[in-house]
Amino acid sequence: MLAELFAVMAPVLIAAGIGYGWARSGQSYPTEFIARLVLNIGTPCLVLSTLARTEIDRHAFGQLAIACLLVMLGMGLIGTLLSRVFRQDWRILVPAYLFPNSGNMGLPIALYAFGEKGLALAVAFFLVLSVGHFSLGLALSGTERSPKKLLANPIIISLALAVPLVIWDLELPRWLANTIGLLGGMTIPLMLLTLGVSLASIRVHHLGSGMILGALRILCGAALGWTVGWGLGLSPLAQAVLVMQASMPVAVFNYLFAVRAGRSPEAVASLVMCSTLLSFALIPLLLAWWLPALR
Repeated sequence: MLAELFAVMAPVLIAAGIGYGWARSGQSYPTEFIARLVLNIGTPCLVLSTLARTEIDRHAFGQLAIACLLVMLGMGLIGTLLSRVFRQDWRILVPAYLFPNSGNMGLPIALYAFGEKGLALAVAFFLVLSVGHFSLGLALSGTERSPKKLLANPIIISLALAVPLVIWDLELPRWLANTIGLLGGMTIPLMLLTLGVSLASIRVHHLGSGMILGALRILCGAALGWTVGWGLGLSPLAQAVLVMQASMPVAVFNYLFAVRAGRSPEAVASLVMCSTLLSFALIPLLLAWWLPALR
């Protein structure tokens, strides 16, 4: 079991560690360019290529999308409650609890832990979360985005193109499938490298509250994911993916949005850093619980 867990987490830790070491050594890294490349080209191609080449249970795919909405609603309520308990600004804590790092960390872990079918289900969670993150998340952070710009988001466009593939079992032309597969293949490595670079650039304050709230974000997400999955009657694989995605640490984009809006970026940085560090210990425990049940 330890060898299996190491095989799942090692690629994530090593790739993020390379990014972290690269940034700490003083080497330049075009974070903004890479982020745009991943969001505008890599991720849409990953979505299309994953859904095009994987046999997907359409019912499970739809259920996971609904589950994501329910988890987001629940985590928003939990974040609101904890902001009152800990006397935190709700505009800082609620987005942190609403939007986990289901892309940079969630997709790689789903791939290495659950294979292509698990990755396809994780993409369903990631797509729904991304729509919320780049609309509601920007609004909560103080950055506005018009509905027209939201619909022009490449991730939303890729979802619109992928839906017919899932519903009618359509196949892409081989030249197109190979092209988007090649471009999508760069996404996960660049996500992990950028995660490491971003963590290296974050300066953490309020370490104590960051550790407590970061741990609660992971544990509440896992518990809520399990509850929602059980309530919807998800298959063991779909429920495992849901728990993993729901228990991811705070997304780095929350920090970037806070910096852009000038809204307590230090507090958000503490949540991102502490929850990410804790996830390296807590996520393997969740995997150790789920992987034997899927054999």
